[in-house]
Amino acid sequence: MMRVVDLFSGCGGMSLGFANAGFDVVVAVDNWAPAIEIYEKNFGHPILKRDLLDVSACAPELSALGPDVIIGGPPCQDFSSAGKRDEGGGRANLTVAFAELIKAVGPQWFVMENVARAAESQTYRRARAIFVEAGYGLTEQVLDASLCGVPQERNRFFVIGHLGGEDGEVLETLQSRLARRQMTLREYFGDTLGIDHYYRHPRSYKRRAVFSVDEPSPTIRGVNRPIPQGYPGHPGDTLPIKKVSRPLTTSERARVQTFPADFVFCGSKANVEQAIGNAVPVKLAQFVAEAVRDSAQPSAGLAALCIPHGQLKLFSAARAAMKK
Repeated sequence: MMRVVDLFSGCGGMSLGFANAGFDVVVAVDNWAPAIEIYEKNFGHPILKRDLLDVSACAPELSALGPDVIIGGPPCQDFSSAGKRDEGGGRANLTVAFAELIKAVGPQWFVMENVARAAESQTYRRARAIFVEAGYGLTEQVLDASLCGVPQERNRFFVIGHLGGEDGEVLETLQSRLARRQMTLREYFGDTLGIDHYYRHPRSYKRRAVFSVDEPSPTIRGVNRPIPQGYPGHPGDTLPIKKVSRPLTTSERARVQTFPADFVFCGSKANVEQAIGNAVPVKLAQFVAEAVRDSAQPSAGLAALCIPHGQLKLFSAARAAMKK
């Protein structure tokens, strides 16, 4: 069983998805206390509170754990369409820190998740160069969660790295397993929600706010507001606002993120909503994890037999130099 360390774990969406795919998650790391509290309620392994920008301090500790796989979703607010998209805002540097930790620790595989627009950023180009220099073959793909077992339209950029591997080697596995059409809330929940339409607060009134359960949910964000008296309605609403009874509840939003019903959320409502919105949907993480697992299995025995880990890192560095 491959040992996994989850960086920027949040409340545990990536961890749970990889565990469900058969990986052994041994440690998680985050720096936001409310998410750490939730994580501790739901997992038996430890979660460490660390500042992952401090690569020199964190790398030896992570190396000592001997992970086969490092996963993580560095905070994305500086790339997000909901924010100012300021790569100088500080959080974008965590993407580079993730890459530097990968280079320092040298796991056989890594998986990094971020918002779709991060793929076009200068920050990712810096991180990518670090991955290549360290000898990783990269599979880069934007995935729509609603095609991966999640009843939510949520586009996320995944980078899968394999030490000494080939670029794009997991791409066919990922793409061949995508559903042919998006999953709707009704398909996932049946009729248990008890509603056919619901309110989801828009970023501006230029966007619609009423959605049907017969379509995927829009992206779950870190805020959940009641129906305001001043909402004027929108031509795209699936029902007139006066006929809509409510938004989705906090627990329903967690289920849309495909957390199981018995997953424990604790803390203030604002922090819980933020933790849910920040999370990688569990089944999206599981979808990616299964692709990594199945791609790793055919070559794992051969790699272990032919090339010791230290020599593989030297081989990978040489291979990266040849690519330049």
